[in-house]
Amino acid sequence: MQNGQISLTVQQFAAMIDQTLLKPAVCDADFQQFCAVSAQYSFKMVAINSTMTKRCKELLHGSSVHVGAAVGFPLGQTTIAAKRFEAVEAIENGADEIDYVVNLVELKSRHPDYVEREMREIVGVCRAHDVISKVIFENCYLTGEEKKQLCAIARNVGPDFIKTSTGFGPSGAMVEDVRLMKSLAGDRVKVKAAGGIRDLETALAMIEAGAERLGTSSGVALVEEYRQRQHEA
Repeated sequence: MQNGQISLTVQQFAAMIDQTLLKPAVCDADFQQFCAVSAQYSFKMVAINSTMTKRCKELLHGSSVHVGAAVGFPLGQTTIAAKRFEAVEAIENGADEIDYVVNLVELKSRHPDYVEREMREIVGVCRAHDVISKVIFENCYLTGEEKKQLCAIARNVGPDFIKTSTGFGPSGAMVEDVRLMKSLAGDRVKVKAAGGIRDLETALAMIEAGAERLGTSSGVALVEEYRQRQHEA
């Protein structure tokens, strides 16, 4: 970004977006429309609960859009074995990416070895199947030291992305968190900002801070606003 303007085409901007449909009360018709629109806009990924992986893979057949399954979502309070099973099953059903939620109880109980073991297990499954791994921190519940501790673990393990939020907590992505995560995780780990990204200014601020993916349910509005801005420039 230079002078507040990012040097991305509309297509490149759209390809940074993980479009989400994680609501509990939706039906197959909603997923049909969701996947059709996601393919139309060439978003990078659709973010869904793992049970819909196979269906979305079918709906997106022939498109460039990845299917991303949320694992241990949204609280992260399942065992390592349960998360591993869910990740493997989602991958077998066609998931191209896995976004899993860290067990914050273990982190806050000062069991970093457990958190690292969990991360190594899920990231290892993804690597073995050539699938992208993302680790969800849920920063709204973390102290500054806990955020730093998770970044250090991620630096050691090397997931593809670390992610700010599920979008189900009391607050979502914060620019200062994205900046912190990017500065501490190292060059091999990317950052995904998610939660509360509903307008273009917020999206651009996250990118400027270092985010390389944006998780949002407002992808269409963001792309159209960015297209209009590019047209007026």
